Amino acid sequence: MKNIPNRVPAPSHRHAAPSGPWPWMDLGTPILPDQLKSERPPVPPPCDHVDCEGKCWVNYPASRFPNWMENQVRRAKIADAIKSYDRSKDCVLYIVDTDTYGLFHGRNEVTVTEEKKEDFWNIWLRSKREEGVRTRCLFVENMTGPVLQMLGARYNIEPFFFSSSINWIPARYQEEVRPKRGDHITISLTFLTTAPNPLKNHRTRRQGTGRSIDPTFYDSVTATPKTSRTSLDSAPFNEQVIDTQAPLAVRTIDGEHRILLLDLLAVHFVRDAESSTIISYHPNLEQTEEGTGARHLSRRIRLAGQSVYWQNLFSKSPDPTFVLVTYLWHALYAWDEALETLYQYVCYLETQVINTSDMGMTRELHIIRAHHLHYSSLLKDFAKTVHFVSTTSNPAMDAESVTDEERENSKQWLKTECDNLMSQIERLQKGRKMQDQRLKNVMNLVFSSVNIADSRRMQSLTQAAVKDSAAMKQIAYLTMIFLPASFLATVFGMNVHEVTDGGRETVPHYVAGALVLTFATIWIIMAFQSDLSDDERATTVMHRLAWPYFWAKKTIKGMRKRRADSAISRNDTHPMSYED
Repeated sequence: MKNIPNRVPAPSHRHAAPSGPWPWMDLGTPILPDQLKSERPPVPPPCDHVDCEGKCWVNYPASRFPNWMENQVRRAKIADAIKSYDRSKDCVLYIVDTDTYGLFHGRNEVTVTEEKKEDFWNIWLRSKREEGVRTRCLFVENMTGPVLQMLGARYNIEPFFFSSSINWIPARYQEEVRPKRGDHITISLTFLTTAPNPLKNHRTRRQGTGRSIDPTFYDSVTATPKTSRTSLDSAPFNEQVIDTQAPLAVRTIDGEHRILLLDLLAVHFVRDAESSTIISYHPNLEQTEEGTGARHLSRRIRLAGQSVYWQNLFSKSPDPTFVLVTYLWHALYAWDEALETLYQYVCYLETQVINTSDMGMTRELHIIRAHHLHYSSLLKDFAKTVHFVSTTSNPAMDAESVTDEERENSKQWLKTECDNLMSQIERLQKGRKMQDQRLKNVMNLVFSSVNIADSRRMQSLTQAAVKDSAAMKQIAYLTMIFLPASFLATVFGMNVHEVTDGGRETVPHYVAGALVLTFATIWIIMAFQSDLSDDERATTVMHRLAWPYFWAKKTIKGMRKRRADSAISRNDTHPMSYED
């Protein structure tokens, strides 16, 4: 299952947050002597990015996080992202700024080529940010190794953010808390989205992404079967795989073929009293080709700034956390659309079950229910993320530049917006439960239809058996009529002196031979078809041939047991009395 394309890797939750003291080290991972002998300080001093001459980013993550050894970086797949990236593709950063008035401004995109990667560090990252920028949102597309190292070193990002994003591990944590100045929070969230089925829309492209999905995967793993009577023209039932990490092919009532696939929202938020930064990571994997691209999400976040409702919040509150809430709303929109599509597919299956009683459809229903259970856990994880954002206050809001009124209002507004998200997630959970109940109803309908069909077939078989029984009775009656005549013919045809003149044998000889053969036949039948021995190990031929002994032994044992039970029952009925 590891090599299936378009499949999201199963997350290793133990490696999700820096609270785990052994980054990407399992119980069986050997501890190298260099790790114990290292004299480097666990927390290196802050880098001003001037005297280091770029070494802080070239050696990242070890330069900022010495506890991340080379083998740990390799297991976290950060080493592959740094060294084995696609050098034919340029990294593009889409930038959206929010000023002190809450207005959103789009900046020119920044393209980082392999030849000019040093310019990105020296000119763009090290330069002082413009005045009046409250929050800068960086949407990174095709993140290359140098860009990963530069961003990690410039903003002192825990490598857990990149490892969680690369490996699709849900995470939420706060770090580097600086009272009255700011902190760092990381959110890695897997959510559900929908896209056209590439099996029916070959090389489908999404506007703004410029990429496409390989359609071959959906023809052999998760698509609905060709052999079923649902006519989805896809893989057979016996080729389907119940894999909740893989996309799910569905179909709406109007006949549109779509897929439900997992997408990733990976955000590192540097909250600062002067100017905050939000960095969003967008995987380059095939499973997100119809998902959230960097350009697409940057446009949606910028469009949120034009909302009258949200503009009032951005303009009245200096807390940049409200920008992060719009990211979560993007995931909620995707969830709602995906579950709406799944609801239409459930309705479609109900229609098909009513029209047909194909037992093979139950496998498709089981696959959907397995995905349903996985979606439930993802929604719960989504709710935990919203709760984390709501309860993790921004230390920069305690700065002296923020008034008490702004602080209290921002806290209340943030709670209100997170409560709105929580209510929407609860609605999605209830809708998912309703769909699950309808799936149960559909499965019961399939079984009921199959049982009714089986009952009809059994009725036909019973009627045929009755007819056969009547015919057999007629044959038995005919046999009984001719049996006396056949018996007499056999007797008078015997070659014995008493019946036939010149016979060579006598009746006593015939009776003796018949009795011997009858006795031998009964002996053999009883030996191999009866169970007269209490010893289960008595399965040899000699033990079976000695069945009369075991039969007599068992009979005597039973008689003794019955007499003992009778004596006990008599004693219980008439108990003995003892007098002093």
